[in-house]
Amino acid sequence: LGMSRRSFPFASRKSVKEKARLRLREFDVGDKFSRLPLPKASVLLPLMVREGKLHLLLTVRSMQLRRSPGEVCFPGGKSEAIDKDEIDTALREAKEEVGLQPEKVEVICRLMPGIDKMNHLVTPVVGFIEDTFQAIPNPDEVSDVFIVPLEYFIKPLNYKTLPYKTSSGHLSWVHCFRYDDHEHKMSFRIWGLTAHFAVFLALVIFGKRPTFEVDYDLDNLISSSENNFMNLYASLYERKKSNL
Repeated sequence: LGMSRRSFPFASRKSVKEKARLRLREFDVGDKFSRLPLPKASVLLPLMVREGKLHLLLTVRSMQLRRSPGEVCFPGGKSEAIDKDEIDTALREAKEEVGLQPEKVEVICRLMPGIDKMNHLVTPVVGFIEDTFQAIPNPDEVSDVFIVPLEYFIKPLNYKTLPYKTSSGHLSWVHCFRYDDHEHKMSFRIWGLTAHFAVFLALVIFGKRPTFEVDYDLDNLISSSENNFMNLYASLYERKKSNL
């Protein structure tokens, strides 16, 4: 295929999206984990194509929030009674936080959930948005919105791991990326569950080995991500029992 990417500036947007869609659908978990007895939350992983490449929209939490002020995260939050499912939650929260209208999101799938510090089951919902989207951050919740090339989450320029104590007192490591945004002349630290979801999304879509260690069997990404999650869930469940 020796031709450079530059020779197809316009044909590429559609094929970049189409490839990503096909990969993502293979990893769609649907409502497989929706019945687990944990409080629910959802985040939207908004993908867009800019200059023929996939990018991911992220937000910075307002400094006046009680929980994790100033942290980078995806639009999202806790499930409410009015939400039909995790997709509804993610879309409602994205509208509240950055003014993204639900009908402007092409929802592709739900990926393997994670468990946050508050023991919420957090479901990542992946959707395409237009690259012309202009965020209107709600200042009570969001102080900044920025865009990162998805490929940064497998080939970062600035990466380290941070030790992290889970709520069960178990020591583990989390990804920590530093991203320099030249447009905003700002540097953002992306770590924890947000980084975990971004890395998994990049692994799913690109199917390439990252330049750093991950705890997945990359040849069996579906089954190994499910095993990792079920182990995490089991350790939480064991702890709940021992605390009773």
